[in-house]
Amino acid sequence: MSLLSKINSPLLKLGSAALLAVTLLPACAEDAATPREESNASLEEVSDETAQLIGETVSIRGKVEEAVDESSILMEEDNLFGGDQVLVINVSEQPLVLPEGEGQEVQATGEVIQFTLADIETEYGLDLDPELYADYEDQAVVLAQSLALAPDPSDISADPSQFYNQPISVEGNIDDVLAGDVFVIDGEEIIGQDDLLVVSRFEVPSLTDDSGQPVVVTGTLRPYVAADFERDYDLTWDLDFQQQIEAEYSEQPVFVAEDVYLSAM
Repeated sequence: MSLLSKINSPLLKLGSAALLAVTLLPACAEDAATPREESNASLEEVSDETAQLIGETVSIRGKVEEAVDESSILMEEDNLFGGDQVLVINVSEQPLVLPEGEGQEVQATGEVIQFTLADIETEYGLDLDPELYADYEDQAVVLAQSLALAPDPSDISADPSQFYNQPISVEGNIDDVLAGDVFVIDGEEIIGQDDLLVVSRFEVPSLTDDSGQPVVVTGTLRPYVAADFERDYDLTWDLDFQQQIEAEYSEQPVFVAEDVYLSAM
């Protein structure tokens, strides 16, 4: 499912440089009931080893270093030591809006291509400034078909309202599995005890006994209102489980997952 977002400001606000996770996604979609196992690639590979990655679909997760314009962002591995930069061009037709404050993380997923300004403008109907993109001609860039905010569970706990009803991608460890489509994630090794309840749109049987497994979930955050969830989603919970979730999570932020896959971190 495409990750869409609304716009009420420029494409993004600038954040600081940070390490990025780059993941190769399968060329063909796998069974939605199984988390995707993915191989890692470094930013150096994306920026330098174009022959191997041209035509591949990758997922880049990290902080935004710089906005080139309203269509593109730069993601950099390590600004302090002159690390590798990757240009990400948003071709999703849906601008990404970041919450207030610097250092916001995003996830961009799309194809690696060898950049040619004229071809990109023609194919995607973009009007790019040749001066801004001159340095990227013939370089490997990512054409992002989807863009999403990528907050930590702690960011959500601190102020969930800023993430409600827009596409986000959250990474954490599975802390508890409550049902085949309901589990709790946290970022215990990094951020402490900030837990987030995840309700998947599909059964995820391979997670049943995998507490502690690092995963990435993509979807939408919304406050838990039992009547709304019963109306909007095809839940198969029994009455006791419904009452348990309502007692513990009523009006609390709950993540509705459209996709679940193994973390590359």
